[in-house]
Amino acid sequence: MDTPGTLDADRGELLAAVTDLGSALRELVDAAVTTTVDAASLRAAATAAREVTAGLATRRRARHELPALDDPIRFFRVYNPVSGVGSPLAPPLAIRADDQGVWAEVTLGLAYEGPPTYVHGGVSALLMDQLLGAATIAVGLWGMTVRLELDYLGPVPLGTPLVLRARVIEDAGRKSVVTGTIAVAGDPGRALVSARGVFVAPRPERSQAYFGAVTDAAGRHAPPGRPTDATAVAPREV
Repeated sequence: MDTPGTLDADRGELLAAVTDLGSALRELVDAAVTTTVDAASLRAAATAAREVTAGLATRRRARHELPALDDPIRFFRVYNPVSGVGSPLAPPLAIRADDQGVWAEVTLGLAYEGPPTYVHGGVSALLMDQLLGAATIAVGLWGMTVRLELDYLGPVPLGTPLVLRARVIEDAGRKSVVTGTIAVAGDPGRALVSARGVFVAPRPERSQAYFGAVTDAAGRHAPPGRPTDATAVAPREV
């Protein structure tokens, strides 16, 4: 996974800027869903936000064009909605590997609310899909999600440190079966959400149909060899 220390100076500066903007946008999202200012202040904020949007929109990439910093072969995706440092949607999640699979810790704010004071069930599904996919990467596998099943065993609280875990339980060639959980960090043995996913690596002709039009930021034909959306997994902790 690229870091500012391993990038060249220009890319390192770009990554730092993308990370800074992503952090600022997440702060804005959190403020927008928790503020109690008056209507005039909200309208002024909307005007300011549109001015910033207009400035950013002067140059935009197309759907098939990868961001300049992305390296899907190494699972480095700066705008991934779970782990991307530049994404205003992402917590973002840092996923690490250990002897039991992969794990991550996160505290989710009111932007992720479903029932009052609890995490939206769809957000739990999004996080689990990401963790399960990352677990396949950690053991040298990969694939696209073909089935994702969740059991909601209890509400997941907002504003509370959570621990997420996932591990591969079956490797059948192109198919991997993975399980995972979400729990409160203070009580990791009591799962609030349990998940089971099936990931399948597409055949070459299917992969070409899905990703054959993808280019890099310079417009060069660059379909990913392993087209996964999962994030990079940090090295195992010793």
